[in-house]
Amino acid sequence: MIYLKLLKESLLFAINALVVNKLRTLLSLLGITIGIFAIISVFTVIDSMEKKIKDSIESLGDNVVYVQKWPWEFGDEYPWWKYMNRPLPTIKELDEINKRSEKAEASAFMISTSQTVQYKKYYAENVGIIAVSHDYDKVRSFELEKGRYFSFFESKSGRALAIIGSNIANTLFGGINPIGKDIKVAGYKLNVIGVFKKEGEDIFNNSADNIVLAPINYVRKIVDIRNENMNPFIMIKAKEGIHNEELLEELKGIMRAIRRIKPIADDDFALNQTSMLTKGFNELFKIVDIAGLIIGGFSILVGGFGIANIMFVSVKERTHIIGIQKSLGAKNFFILLQFLYESVILCLIGGAIGLFLIYIGTLIVTYALDFNLGLSLWNIISGLLISAFIGLISGIAPALSAAKLNPVEAINSNM
Repeated sequence: MIYLKLLKESLLFAINALVVNKLRTLLSLLGITIGIFAIISVFTVIDSMEKKIKDSIESLGDNVVYVQKWPWEFGDEYPWWKYMNRPLPTIKELDEINKRSEKAEASAFMISTSQTVQYKKYYAENVGIIAVSHDYDKVRSFELEKGRYFSFFESKSGRALAIIGSNIANTLFGGINPIGKDIKVAGYKLNVIGVFKKEGEDIFNNSADNIVLAPINYVRKIVDIRNENMNPFIMIKAKEGIHNEELLEELKGIMRAIRRIKPIADDDFALNQTSMLTKGFNELFKIVDIAGLIIGGFSILVGGFGIANIMFVSVKERTHIIGIQKSLGAKNFFILLQFLYESVILCLIGGAIGLFLIYIGTLIVTYALDFNLGLSLWNIISGLLISAFIGLISGIAPALSAAKLNPVEAINSNM
């Protein structure tokens, strides 16, 4: 009870000192507020970017393997000439994978390019034209706002049909229902049978909002799908309960058999998966986190020096009061806590103001720039803990100097 009473009285003394010296308190808060604002805002931006990137990677499918010419990651030695000479994936290889694979739930062939899309006098430029085999909807998850997906017969026979993104629908049709209307792509007519539900952009531009989706068997009649500029690849989704590593092993054997690669020869294809991207970005964000900590650390360090300086001034101003307190029986522990409390409370208030400013900033960025920037609970706790720690470190030296004052000398001080 004695210690609790001592803590309470020390806290009251500290709060009183902060209230009495308003200008000094304001100047002290300014330094720590800027410091916390700098370090936590850096962490907030980094965390938001990291979440956006991870969400974008997850949208590719964590149980999907991509058979491509080029790998998503390279080793220390980059034999680009070997990759250049690799053959491109083909629809025939997709058919063979479907026949031979026991671990694949669904697979699809896909090519992509960009074209201007026209409806009457309205145009949409640089639109992504995606041509896919029928099971694309089983590999890539999406929702339709209007209309339907291609039937098996339509995909197989190569009907001139299209499903368009929500942005394309708004640009070309406005408030008109696009279902049943004909659009022109590179001079060829496609009948719109569906509209994708709006998804929003991600960092990989892996959104259905700005694409036109068509059956591969139609598109192959008008373009060369074996052209590398079309970026042809095969997507394979693993069955429920099948780990990607199992699917990778099976696909490696199937692809080597399809291409008749000798046992001692290297693969002439790449099997990519999202974990490759996740691993690379995790390493990148570790470096960015350290850089952010260093940059923000210098800001918070400056604020800490400001608090320490103000606290030494406070000790000098209150030397006479400290002498009176000691003459009345105040222990060194009481004096020490009094100044430590003052320092910590100063930093916590400054930190809270800094966090509030960051929160306001996140709202402005989110609504003005359409970028989802959020202040996480962990960053709030981190900001307050850093504030308390800086207050403790900055206040320990002034508090010790106050606690060690000789009561006789202190009470006779003119300050």
